[in-house]
Amino acid sequence: MRRTLPLVVAVAVAVALAAGGCTSDGDDSGPAPAVAGGAAALPGPVPGDLALRPTPTDSPVAPKVTGTLTDGSALAVADLWADRPVVLTFFSSWCTTCGQRQAAFSELARGYRDKVVFVGVAGEDEPDGVQAYLREHRVEYPVVLDDTGAIWRSYAVREPPAVVLVAKGGALLRGWPGGVDAATLDGTLRELVLAS
Repeated sequence: MRRTLPLVVAVAVAVALAAGGCTSDGDDSGPAPAVAGGAAALPGPVPGDLALRPTPTDSPVAPKVTGTLTDGSALAVADLWADRPVVLTFFSSWCTTCGQRQAAFSELARGYRDKVVFVGVAGEDEPDGVQAYLREHRVEYPVVLDDTGAIWRSYAVREPPAVVLVAKGGALLRGWPGGVDAATLDGTLRELVLAS
């Protein structure tokens, strides 16, 4: 009994030190990081200098969809386009083309922050895979998890990538089955949506 007591104490001390050592370097002392693509990524107020082109009167109305963001928050996309244009990006974490284009899309979204809202719509995917994708590609805009495929079907998306541009007010301006590169999307935003 006398021999096992020091061993038990030594193991208990080692376990306590190992558990405490996980946070002792200061790297994890803050709160856990927010879920990427959640409500914290929603846009701020509309900038006062946002100047938009008139929407063509013959444009069809975009489907009004609702969904759940990656952090469980509800989102009605029409609430976003009530104030400003919206770009919907349909993707999956396993989609090679999506991954190849995402860095440029993320940069474009940061450049248009609050003026044009980018919203990712992840389908045919798992939440863990989506989170890994969002963190790897520095996606800083809100992302809806389309578990049932209802949003994809509303926009006739059969496979990723796909991109849809919706004007302020909800007019469907342009869609790209198969996706689009960031430079072309930027040019289209300047041509069809932004007046300045």
